[in-house]
Amino acid sequence: MTERLDREVQRSVLSSGTMVLSERIDSVRSVAAGVWVRRGTAHEQPQYRGIAHLLEHMVFKGTNRRSAQEIAAAVEGTGGSIDAYTTHEHTSFQVRVPSDHLGTGLDVLADLAFSPALRVEDLELERAVVLEEISRMEDTPDDLVFELHSEFMHDGHPYGSPILGTRQTVESLEIGSLQRLHREAYRPANMIVAVAGQVDHEELVGQVRDLWPDGSGVEGVASVPALGSTAIGSRVVRRSGGRQVHVIAGARGLDHASSLRHAAIVVGQALGGGMSSRLFQKIREQLGLAYSVFSFQSFYARGGHVGAYLATRPEAAEEARETLLLELRALADRGLSQAELDDVKEQIKGQILLSLESPAARMHRLAGMALYGEPYRNLDALVELIEGIDLDQAAEASKLYDPEGLAVLELWPA
Repeated sequence: MTERLDREVQRSVLSSGTMVLSERIDSVRSVAAGVWVRRGTAHEQPQYRGIAHLLEHMVFKGTNRRSAQEIAAAVEGTGGSIDAYTTHEHTSFQVRVPSDHLGTGLDVLADLAFSPALRVEDLELERAVVLEEISRMEDTPDDLVFELHSEFMHDGHPYGSPILGTRQTVESLEIGSLQRLHREAYRPANMIVAVAGQVDHEELVGQVRDLWPDGSGVEGVASVPALGSTAIGSRVVRRSGGRQVHVIAGARGLDHASSLRHAAIVVGQALGGGMSSRLFQKIREQLGLAYSVFSFQSFYARGGHVGAYLATRPEAAEEARETLLLELRALADRGLSQAELDDVKEQIKGQILLSLESPAARMHRLAGMALYGEPYRNLDALVELIEGIDLDQAAEASKLYDPEGLAVLELWPA
């Protein structure tokens, strides 16, 4: 069954259960194509933390048809590129190739998704690579502080678990567990295919149907545990090395389906989304307390995460932290002014327009819509949605940053 969502956007659901989405862009001569598997870190049991990410690595070690080198050469030989990532809620494999090589890109994606060799001799090599990835994160304080804060705030919920896993869990994972996860999760009904660029939807559906194994139903779709209360308060962590204090003040945010999601995006932009934002102007430009300062937010299926980050010298840490909390208090108490709201909405609309010049951004937009059951909105409808955000909605979204509900974590040099 195929449904036209917009003039150049179509969606089909195969008999196997795989959803296929495409957006045709005649102005480019390339395609961005990706496969999304609805399985990530938030679906893992504690003893298996990091298994989804390790499996993402392992499929690149070779398939039943290609060696690791042949996987890369098949895509890069077209002038294209291949990539993958794991999140708390899904895993994705993507290619960017010239449009006349879409068949090759899809063939490689199908090979990775359905035919990885998953050999025991490859596991030790890739385990070592992931352990090095963990070491790199631990040696990068502006990455480590986000891991520590998320774990602190989510207070045991898997949304706060490290996507990479821990040294202990990664070292204990066995090939049989990876093979079992692959059998359970990497099924057609648990997958989304999204393609944007110079693509014909009917041809795309035919290619996917030919490459995908048979399957039916919704087997393999996992649910994330309900998110209860999140932690509030403060915590100080010390680590050897470094010269800066890294501070995150964050709180539980909104889930992806929230009616306030777009208002929260606007508020986040006003708070710390660029050089004209409140935090940048106050903490960096006026007080010179930090080089890096910004706000952030994530929207999950069953929760969210909002907050602000800064890094500063130890002797300025107290002033920087208190200034940050004062700015968050002012936002939570008074929201945005009409002028500020109007300015930020123009910024967001401009960012949308600029991002949609990229086939990869359009591909991700299609996939995100399918992953979270979001209705498709064309550009005009999306702009109208942003335009419709009013001061009351912005004020309600601003309350997410109330210091009374924040978890504040500071990472200090020892």
